[in-house]
Amino acid sequence: MTEKFLEKTYALGTVKETLEHYNRWAESYDAEIAENNYATPGRIADALWSFLPSPQAPVLDFGCGTGLSGIALRRVGYETVDGLDPSPAMLDVARTKSAHRRLSLLKADHSVPYAPGTYRAVVACGVLGTGAAPPAVFGRLMHSLSKGELLAFSLNDHALADPSYTGAINEWLDCGAARLLFREHGPHLPGLDLNADVYVIEKA
Repeated sequence: MTEKFLEKTYALGTVKETLEHYNRWAESYDAEIAENNYATPGRIADALWSFLPSPQAPVLDFGCGTGLSGIALRRVGYETVDGLDPSPAMLDVARTKSAHRRLSLLKADHSVPYAPGTYRAVVACGVLGTGAAPPAVFGRLMHSLSKGELLAFSLNDHALADPSYTGAINEWLDCGAARLLFREHGPHLPGLDLNADVYVIEKA
């Protein structure tokens, strides 16, 4: 019987524990996610395209995992998608999909290895939340953008229940450093009865 990883994800604590979990999960990740009808990659890609309908716009898939979000971004029309992920095993699976122009290893501290202006948009699909990236990563991603560039991301119900995640977003919105273009609650992993908010935010 194949080991199940999905529900264990939300109890992860340390960076080391999280990385080991995803490395072990990589081979069976797509199958387990598909069993639960993972909806968020398509929702984020559709939302981003509604504000940036430009095939030539370079997009960064931050925390790209096995490449499912890259496939969704290519499906809506983006032709230049780069991927970053801290899990070497996840990146190995993503390479088999050929959805990304290039795939690079992300440092475990989630520091962003690119300059503002490199990408028109950054996508963080299922990245911010319990068992994944901490709230501080939102700020790092916003600082990596130039004025007018977009961040499209999701917060699942677990993250929405933690005020530190929504607080990190509101710090930017409330002072006018960013502008909320889109926010919609909807399906994330219907098989687990888990939903998520999808956001598109513009750097001001």
